[in-house]
Amino acid sequence: MNNNNTGFFPILTRLIVGTSARFAALVLIAVTALAACSEPEPPAAPDIPTAVNVPAVDAQEQTYADFSGLEPGWNAFAPGGDTLCSDGSEYRFFVKQGEPDKLMFYLEGGGACWDGANCDPDLQPSYQVNLAATDPANAHGILAFEHPENPFADYTIVYAPYCSADVHLGDSVQNHMAPAIEGHASHEVNIQHRGLANATAAMQWAFDHVLVPRQIFVTGSSAGSIPSPFYALEIAQQYPRSSVVQLGDASGGYRGFANFNPYDVWATDEVLAEMDYVSTISADEFSFHHLYIGAAQQRPDIRFASYDNAEDDVQKQFLALGGTPTESLLPLLETNLNEIGEAIPDFRYYVAGGSMHTILLRPEVYSYEVEGVRFVDWLTDLAAGEPVQNVMCLNCELAPEPVQAP
Repeated sequence: MNNNNTGFFPILTRLIVGTSARFAALVLIAVTALAACSEPEPPAAPDIPTAVNVPAVDAQEQTYADFSGLEPGWNAFAPGGDTLCSDGSEYRFFVKQGEPDKLMFYLEGGGACWDGANCDPDLQPSYQVNLAATDPANAHGILAFEHPENPFADYTIVYAPYCSADVHLGDSVQNHMAPAIEGHASHEVNIQHRGLANATAAMQWAFDHVLVPRQIFVTGSSAGSIPSPFYALEIAQQYPRSSVVQLGDASGGYRGFANFNPYDVWATDEVLAEMDYVSTISADEFSFHHLYIGAAQQRPDIRFASYDNAEDDVQKQFLALGGTPTESLLPLLETNLNEIGEAIPDFRYYVAGGSMHTILLRPEVYSYEVEGVRFVDWLTDLAAGEPVQNVMCLNCELAPEPVQAP
């Protein structure tokens, strides 16, 4: 309501002057009642050029996003600053506009390294060195937006690529000595473990542009699966009234480290210092499944989940590379799932048979069925906050038979 010194109310004041106090009071009461019934129209919503208003989180607040400058399809951003790939090349992340009240934060996979033998890009590196071949437009699965069963077809997607060799949790620079082998002299290898800075830059874009989302899905595959509980916690802290669901894709079997220490190599102890539970775990006891428990202790309202193949060959390879070879992944996987489930009663898992590694960016999202439960149905209900049950293969050596959509 405007409160001016010209117009109707000064005229009324002059009329009242000289009248009886009782008559003046009656006139003022009547005018006040009239004014209460004729409030002016509320101000318009903020004028953001390409923002879309959606139903509010509560009656006092409007939800909108600033998508100005985004082109149709995938948009690439090079944030600069502290972001770098392992070889010192430029880091970039990708954004695809969808509904402003639905946000997915996806962490790409791509291996890891921790010594001269597996970090040297001239040998056989066990990680994605840079982003020369990265293009989310080539992915399938949950990024196949035209698929009729894709539960994330209308989500705004922030895709954090991976090129730091540190499961998106590193904040260090390492100089490793590569071994001397035939035709290859020993030499120093410089590795920029900038995973924290890289993923945080992508996450910050979401914070700056997707202002009050209702539904958030935080996920990642392989090396991107490992830190997804940590980033789910970070995102839930930013959006305290949003529904946050996390799903790790293909990292459930890792347990402990025999011949390297992520605290020393990647400085993960400093990165994870704000996770109260994890900060109490010593380097020789820390394991990646502790990230679930630590995140849940601080934000029990996050919905946590995981997907794995029971005999995932890639997880076995990295366990062997890390000094913990195993013939079967399933015992380690079951131990981790049970420990997480005891700490987080609402934690849910889907374990398929076979040796495939990751599912989310594969067509198998829409064709896998385990014990009568189609993965795409389980995933859709999980993301929507609907009840889902744990799914465990019975014949875990065999991959599920593909099924057709109903």
